[in-house]
Amino acid sequence: MRFARTSRTATVVAALAVTGALVSPALAQAEPAAPAPSTEQTIPVPETAPDVDPAVLSSLGAFAPALIGSIATRDDDGQVNNDLLEQARALADNPALPAQATATWRQLIDFLGEPGKAKAVAEGAVPAAEHDVAKKKSDSPNIPTGPKKPRIQQFLYPTIGLGCMAGGGNSVGMALVTAGPQQAPAPGPKRGQAGFVYTSLGTGPAKSSPRRLYVTWLNLENGRSGRTALKPNPKINATKGPGTFTGIANTGRGRIVSTIYGDVTTTQKGRTISCTIAPTIGTAII
Repeated sequence: MRFARTSRTATVVAALAVTGALVSPALAQAEPAAPAPSTEQTIPVPETAPDVDPAVLSSLGAFAPALIGSIATRDDDGQVNNDLLEQARALADNPALPAQATATWRQLIDFLGEPGKAKAVAEGAVPAAEHDVAKKKSDSPNIPTGPKKPRIQQFLYPTIGLGCMAGGGNSVGMALVTAGPQQAPAPGPKRGQAGFVYTSLGTGPAKSSPRRLYVTWLNLENGRSGRTALKPNPKINATKGPGTFTGIANTGRGRIVSTIYGDVTTTQKGRTISCTIAPTIGTAII
C-alpha cells in the first residue's frame, strides 16, 4: 500500500536580499518609483511529491544498524571496515527486500567504500595523497547547474511526516545537503561546512517549537561527528510554506553521512501542527 501522491508546487525560495522603497510621487502625474532589484535564491524540490512506500521505509530502518556498524567500526588502518561493508552488501542482496530499498543500500555502500572515496578525491574534497586514485574529472553530484543556482546533493530517499497535514494525513518529506562555500541555505555554509534543508511538502510555514528536528552527521575522512538542530528559516518559505527547516554544520571537508530525524511544527489553517518524521539518510561530499 502506498501513501497517496501529494501534488503541490513546492519551490523553496530564500530571499537573500530584498530591498525596496515606496516613494511618494511629487506630482499626481508622476510614475511611481520602481522597486529596487532583489536577489532570490531558489532551492528546487519536486513539483509533485514522490510516492513513499511504507515497506521501503521499514526495510531501510531495519537495515540501518548494519550500515551504522560499518561506519563506526573501523579496520586496523582506521578506515571504514570493508568486511562489514561486504556483510551489509549481502544483506542488501536479499531478494525479500523491495527493489527500491536494495538500490538505495547499494548506493550507500558504494559511497562508504572505494567508489565514494575515489569520487571525493576526484572532486578535491580529500587530498589525492591519502588515496591511490587517478586524478580525473568525475560526474558532479551538484544539481542543477548555473552560476546563480545552489549546488545541492539530495538525501538518498524521501520520507514521510506522520500526521503532518491539517486533515491528519501524512506529508512527504524531502531533504538535501549543500556544500560550502555558497549562499544556500541562507545565510549559507562556508568552506568545510554543510548546509542541511528539510522540506515538509504540502504543509504551511515552519514554526519554532520545543519539539525539534535534528541532523546527526559523521565525516568519514576526519572522524568528526555531531548533531545539529534544523530550525525555521525566516528567509525560506516563511510566509506561505511549505514548512522548511535548515541548519549549518561544521563538518570539515570530505564524505559525510547524515540522518535527519525528530519532529516538525508548522502552521496550517490557523492551527499549529507538530508531527514526527520517519528518519532519512543522506550522503554528501563537502
